[in-house]
Amino acid sequence: MPDSAKRPDITAVILAGGRARRLQGADKALLEIGGQPLLAHLIAAIRPQVSRLLINSNRPEKNYAAFGLPVIADSLPDHPGPLAGILAALEHDEGEWLLAVPCDMPFLPPDLVARLLSNLRAQDADVCSPSDGAQLHAAIVLLHRRVQPALRDYLAAGQRKVQDWLHLQRLAIADFSDCPDAFANVNTAQDLTRLQQQVCTT
Repeated sequence: MPDSAKRPDITAVILAGGRARRLQGADKALLEIGGQPLLAHLIAAIRPQVSRLLINSNRPEKNYAAFGLPVIADSLPDHPGPLAGILAALEHDEGEWLLAVPCDMPFLPPDLVARLLSNLRAQDADVCSPSDGAQLHAAIVLLHRRVQPALRDYLAAGQRKVQDWLHLQRLAIADFSDCPDAFANVNTAQDLTRLQQQVCTT
């Protein structure tokens, strides 16, 4: 059986809509490690695990033209955060399952989707996020589209916190304590330097 036949029908959205205040407003998705933009690393990690890929960003679409993926902006004004990007993806794509990942985690594990989906089903949940053993990575979430109305209502009420919303849903937590380094991310210039050095030494 070919790999495509085994792959669950899941759409992934890479969330690149943030303002990156701690990086002076830089487009984090286009920052480079190992000579490649963070976005390129994410696409390489996620594409084999899902059926379709989208980019969520409120920056000009032309910034991402080289990646050949649909770019969708938030449907809500004033940059409400990652949940708005997830809502925009649910509004754009009619698939049953959606995976959301931030653009600043270039080393996500190759079995991320399989493990999230397995835990979600085993725990009879609607949403699933990974834990590295020390913290829950709420910005990464696999969810069923049945949560769309709850997400829309949460944002309409002026709420923004991803982790708070997750805990209002039927949440499963997937244990990734065996590979915590896979969730290294870029929030500051120091983070970027550290990951660049990591790539150079591997």
